[in-house]
Amino acid sequence: MTPPTSESSPSRVAAILWVAAGLLLALVAWFLPINLGSLPPALLRAAGEGTPSLAAFGRQLLEREKLGPAAFFLSAARRSGAADVDELERALKEGAARQPDYVPWGGWDPFLDPLFASNKGGGRTESTPILTFFITGQARAALRTYLQNSRSLGVQALLGTRDISLTARFVPVREAGGQPLDAVILMAALLYQGEHLSPSLQRELRGLAETATAKNDMGPLESVYLDLLSLGKRLDWVQLCELLRRTDDTETVREYAHLARLASDDFALIYAAALFSGSADRVAAYLLRFGKSGLEDLALSARDGQGAVRVLLEQQVPVNRSRDYAIAEVAQIALLHPRLALTAKWLAFFIGAFAVLQGLARGVFGQGGPIRHGLTTTMLAGLCAGLIVLFTEPFLLKSVPPSEFAFKLAIPVLATITDPASLASVAPTLAMDSSTLLSIGLFALLQLGWFFLCLRKITEISRSDLSPLIKLRLMENEENLFDGGLYLGIAGTATALVLQVLGVIQPNLLAAYSSNLFGIVCVALIKIRHVRPFKRQLILAGQVSAAPPPIAAASV
Repeated sequence: MTPPTSESSPSRVAAILWVAAGLLLALVAWFLPINLGSLPPALLRAAGEGTPSLAAFGRQLLEREKLGPAAFFLSAARRSGAADVDELERALKEGAARQPDYVPWGGWDPFLDPLFASNKGGGRTESTPILTFFITGQARAALRTYLQNSRSLGVQALLGTRDISLTARFVPVREAGGQPLDAVILMAALLYQGEHLSPSLQRELRGLAETATAKNDMGPLESVYLDLLSLGKRLDWVQLCELLRRTDDTETVREYAHLARLASDDFALIYAAALFSGSADRVAAYLLRFGKSGLEDLALSARDGQGAVRVLLEQQVPVNRSRDYAIAEVAQIALLHPRLALTAKWLAFFIGAFAVLQGLARGVFGQGGPIRHGLTTTMLAGLCAGLIVLFTEPFLLKSVPPSEFAFKLAIPVLATITDPASLASVAPTLAMDSSTLLSIGLFALLQLGWFFLCLRKITEISRSDLSPLIKLRLMENEENLFDGGLYLGIAGTATALVLQVLGVIQPNLLAAYSSNLFGIVCVALIKIRHVRPFKRQLILAGQVSAAPPPIAAASV
């Protein structure tokens, strides 16, 4: 009798090679530093390679005599743990020692000459908020005299708002207590005169001023003045100018004033990110969306360089800190061709899953097993690849948590309740925690195992030396086995619901009903793709064997 190993050894070796190749391909795809809804740190490092660091950018600002913004970059470099901090600190001290009169203003600006003539800093030796200087009567008088001679229509439109008597939150300039509004209007006009505003912000501010003057009502312009007041109380002149040059509209001015109030301890990093990326709008949008976690991601990217910050703000996605490994050359390719890299990664997962399934089928059923159907293998490989993608994309199914920096509107409610905590509302979310994903993966693996069990039983019956009719009776006897995927799916759904009630896993109906869905798919594949064709083959073969032999014609 010929030992079975002589025929099965080549098949076993081929099965091992298929499985090994599939696992290797999936492992290579796992290490590709590209994600759909997040950025791996390796990709940020590749983006920041060869670009200026925080300290280097701060030194560039010092070379342009912008001491105030450079001081913010020093604080941001310390906050993010960037290198060359000591060198920037030493250069900042040397610059302050060479130009001590410019330190309170944050640097030199020719449009400050009216104030320099009367007040060179008031003896201050540190960066000073610009409204500290503009609020004095002497400074406002000097600014009015200087700006009234301006030929800029925008400057004249802003100065015209000083005569508006209808305001909501400010005291009008012409009344007692109108000094703060007067100082803010003069500050805005000087910013406009010195072209320290971005072109789009200039156009919007001029339009609001002309509308307010025509209606004798501050209207929306008053909110802009309030935001400028908030920033003017925190930033020196050059710091304010550099920020507004990179601000496209009044909405971003409002957002930065909001961030300055809520995140005052980290405002240096927020400010530096605006100058680093060249867009204050993207920084504000990112932080208002992701909150404190986004601030940590911003600090991480700032440590890697200017290119990393720009990529993070362009993508507007969180950082996937769990994937901090990659080959530098591969990260560069993924950075240059992100869509191609993502497509290659997902395709590698699919091909790897296909190869592993083929190897398992060859090892369990041999070369002629029922897994030879390409459509079945393709569907199973797609299911496995989809599950792998879900596990490797941590932010794909997780909704963004509420940002700590988002604007909040408190609406009073007239009601009498004994438990105020019951008023807390829970926002709808599509977030899925790790336990839910693990539950879905477990249900899929159970159905996959049941699928192979059914295929093994079909293979066992097909390879037996019995007649077709007996094989058909045996297949009918295994109907409960072929329907077992449905029973398993129902049991998984019931188990998931019980675990959710007990609080073991997060309440999520997707985790429960996915078990039923996988059971339906498993039974459909078994009975439609395998059981039905095999039974049809047995029925035809049984009819042929049971048919009487043809009667030979009688010879004459």
